[in-house]
Amino acid sequence: MILIAERINGMFKDVKQAIQEKNRKVIQDLANKQTDAGASYLDVNVGTAAADQEGTMQWLVETIQSAKGGCSTPLSLDSQKPNVIAAGLKVINAENGVLLNSTPLNKKTDEEILDKYIEMANQAGPKACIIALTMDKNGVPQDTDTRVAIAADIVTKAMEKGFDAQRLFIDPIVLPLKVPNAQVQPGNILAAMDQIRFLSDPPPHITVGLSNISQGAAERSLINRVFLAMAMSHGLDSAIADVLDEDLMNVVAASDMLMNKQIYSDSFLKVYKTVNK
Repeated sequence: MILIAERINGMFKDVKQAIQEKNRKVIQDLANKQTDAGASYLDVNVGTAAADQEGTMQWLVETIQSAKGGCSTPLSLDSQKPNVIAAGLKVINAENGVLLNSTPLNKKTDEEILDKYIEMANQAGPKACIIALTMDKNGVPQDTDTRVAIAADIVTKAMEKGFDAQRLFIDPIVLPLKVPNAQVQPGNILAAMDQIRFLSDPPPHITVGLSNISQGAAERSLINRVFLAMAMSHGLDSAIADVLDEDLMNVVAASDMLMNKQIYSDSFLKVYKTVNK
């Protein structure tokens, strides 16, 4: 399971304050803690913490990379603004890989936005990957068929440009459960995953912003955990998630074991944490 740690995001109060105060320690502690918890990537999102998003993205990247002992966990540069991603790429060490998070198929204001992300990923090197949203200039689809159709267009465009589908992470866009008429959406997303995993051979990765599903709801961790296990059985192999939630990480380990991706032993939780540390 490719886990993209979500906590270095200016939407969180502690991170927002750290950005505004240029407090490197808070950011570096989060980077190290999430790495120790098993993160495959560290998501880096300026959010609403600063007006200068390009400069702040560079400060965050440089801060993480200069953490004591050296944080070598690959970074996920999180912005739908190509200029912010480009700014981060100027200072990043991409030897271990980098994830560009995220781009829709197209936008009313930018028909070629996916092309720009593909070009930036290619310039960053062969280990650079892209998260592409099943979203286009008409917005976020509410049904399964439109999600799959947009995903197919994304995969087709990537392949036409020589961008390997295995460097693509398709995000079918999880919506908050606690809004009117939204309870049908988890089922739609799972049905979309069933089809997205057969769009190419080998298939693209499938990821979600896991915490979105429980936004505003009670029992957030429980909802996140259950949906994650369900989604893994439908082909999900990545998630932007809170890797510091130990119960959530135990669900990942148990799901991998039950899906025969990890050999069972009575200490399978300990083994998973050791292997993925």
